[in-house]
Amino acid sequence: MKEISELNLPADLRYAEDHEWAKLEDDKVRVGLDDYAQDQLGDIVFVELPKVGDTFNKGEVFATVESVKAVSECYMPVSGEIVSVNNSLEESPELVNKSPYGDGWFVVINPGNPSEMDTLMTNETCLKKLKGTE
Repeated sequence: MKEISELNLPADLRYAEDHEWAKLEDDKVRVGLDDYAQDQLGDIVFVELPKVGDTFNKGEVFATVESVKAVSECYMPVSGEIVSVNNSLEESPELVNKSPYGDGWFVVINPGNPSEMDTLMTNETCLKKLKGTE
């Protein structure tokens, strides 16, 4: 496992308490699992994602990730409707480990309340929380 100082937490993303990331792209939000979560889970072997058109409130379970260590639920960082799903993860779930912010993204949503992005942590706040200094 990585040391906290080795984690990749890009500054242009926002982070949820449960280690999902969210990135505002024009009027949509791309969502995935952050570097800390994928590292803690170990080798990811299966990802179950929602369908396009499904809607979720902030904090609701929207995906399940199975690794060699555990099965974990993923929680929606902001409310919205799924407009795109990364179907590549069905055949290649290891993309979450290899590229959590690139090819390993989960869904794109049309946010129901874009201001919910402001409730998510910055990378600095996320790092402080992981270090126990926040």
